[in-house]
Amino acid sequence: MKSTVLVMVAAGMFIAGPVAAQSAADLVKSKNCMGCHDLEKKKVGPAFKDIAAKYKGNKEAEAKLTAALKSGKGHPAKVAATDAELKTLVQYVLSAK
Repeated sequence: MKSTVLVMVAAGMFIAGPVAAQSAADLVKSKNCMGCHDLEKKKVGPAFKDIAAKYKGNKEAEAKLTAALKSGKGHPAKVAATDAELKTLVQYVLSAK
């Protein structure tokens, strides 16, 4: 019984992985992040890969960037998103390569 439950949980995590990544990409588009940012090159704002490189290894990066998006400090405008959405957005940006 326990092994069946573990297999089901593992399968659910495997299936949820790609869905979460796609959701993050969709969320970036729906929040209009791509209007000022690009994955590879600077537009009005820095490229996501440059942001990820700047904060690589910084354990406080996620909290700092989430707070900036939430408050509008350090970012031209406050991002209208839930805390969960902001976390997803920041994790997506920090994972850019």
